[in-house]
Amino acid sequence: MNQCNQTIFSQMTSMVESTNSNLEQAEEIKLLANEAFKANKFSQAIVLYSKAIELNGLNAVYWANRAFAHTKLEEYGSAVQDASKAIEIDPRYSKAYYRRGAAYLAMGKFKEALKDFQQVKKISPNDPDAAKKLKECEKAVQKIRFEEAIAVDESERRSVADSIDFRTIEVDAQYTGARIEGEVVTLDFVKKMMNDFKNQKHLHKRYAYQIVLEVREMLRAMPSLVDINVPDSHLFTICGDVHGQFYDLLNIFELNGLPSEENPYLFNGDFVDRGSFSVEVILTLFAFKCMCPTAMHLARGNHESKSMNKIYGFEGEVKSKLGETFVELFAEVFCYLPLAHVINEKIFVVHGGLFSVDGVKLSDIQAIDRFCEPPEEGLMCELLWSDPQPQYGRGPSKRGVGLSFGEDVTKRFLQENNLDLVVRSHEVKEEGYEIEHDGKLITVFSAPNYCDQMANKGAFIRFTAPDLKPDIISFSSVPHPDVKPMAYASNFLRMFS
Repeated sequence: MNQCNQTIFSQMTSMVESTNSNLEQAEEIKLLANEAFKANKFSQAIVLYSKAIELNGLNAVYWANRAFAHTKLEEYGSAVQDASKAIEIDPRYSKAYYRRGAAYLAMGKFKEALKDFQQVKKISPNDPDAAKKLKECEKAVQKIRFEEAIAVDESERRSVADSIDFRTIEVDAQYTGARIEGEVVTLDFVKKMMNDFKNQKHLHKRYAYQIVLEVREMLRAMPSLVDINVPDSHLFTICGDVHGQFYDLLNIFELNGLPSEENPYLFNGDFVDRGSFSVEVILTLFAFKCMCPTAMHLARGNHESKSMNKIYGFEGEVKSKLGETFVELFAEVFCYLPLAHVINEKIFVVHGGLFSVDGVKLSDIQAIDRFCEPPEEGLMCELLWSDPQPQYGRGPSKRGVGLSFGEDVTKRFLQENNLDLVVRSHEVKEEGYEIEHDGKLITVFSAPNYCDQMANKGAFIRFTAPDLKPDIISFSSVPHPDVKPMAYASNFLRMFS
């Protein structure tokens, strides 16, 4: 072999060895990622799958596995992208269609999910699990088409509240639960009701109606952006997502005191869904609002919507505990919830995040017509759905709705509106909170051990006027009765939980 051929041979051998080494290393990293996934460390699993993909981007399994980890973190947009890449690499890989279908399902995109499950059945015709899921998906799509066909135009729809007179509902003598005497919701009533809920007793429908209808009138009269004034030396507490975790809500009140004029709270959206005590959570928050409107401020989250409630359990739970009429009533009241709050003209509080365009003023938020189901784009959608990102600028949403926004976007918004800080929720955080964007943005999440599997802490933030420096308190989950999260979710979604 001459010198030239020997050099080429040597280079080729080296390249093959390097490739083999990369493939072996990628497999080792994939195994570590799988272990992290099994331990519910989904963010860590994503990092490891990403490293495996860097070493071998042509392995469909790595992409499909990362898609599954994204799904566990509710990053459905990213899950769809990864599963689509796996399909591109291997169009016969049924698991990739399965995972993309599951992500579409979680986004409420049943028709897209149906196509993927049809493909799974085609590739694996003898798989009973695939057949079962396809059948459920077909039923879900048929139901949607039926509902679309009989839907009444919004302009013609009458308020369900018009047909309810709670005063005519009899309370039988055997009922031993909390009672509202007359028209006023008192602290004694709320305490008794919470204790009943703690012991898994239900509130009589008469009083549930009374609470929800009274809150409806209050919220209806409020602007889309609410200004809150905290007097000097007074305290104000912000809580993030509670997601139907009633026993953890009780723990927040144990740690930080009950809501009152002197101890006001703002619950920043996502009160319901996923956790199976959402009715208890929402009635407790609404009852405190009735008791003292300035003690309890409530913001809309992306889960205060019909489409989310239909999928993630609140609709099923309300039907089970209170009946069909309450489903419509809650859906209407959720449309009246304010979209954002500003504390002492300095702290902007919103469930999701900021916007796809610069120059949005507080007056623009104030002007949003919020009395509707959340649209799929625009300012209202972005307030409820967006997330911060570490990079500057803006990027696509990992959820498939809204967008991701960087530190520069946050700082410009604050500067243009003469604000100091953004507080938002919407994302699980290991310690219950995260400070980002050079200290100008704080995420707070108040559902510890989210869905009984994430092992995260919850947190709330206390501010004392006038300096309004954040004092963040993390807390762990507390035991709850043996009712699993998603117990009332749609049959189809429970198959994937």
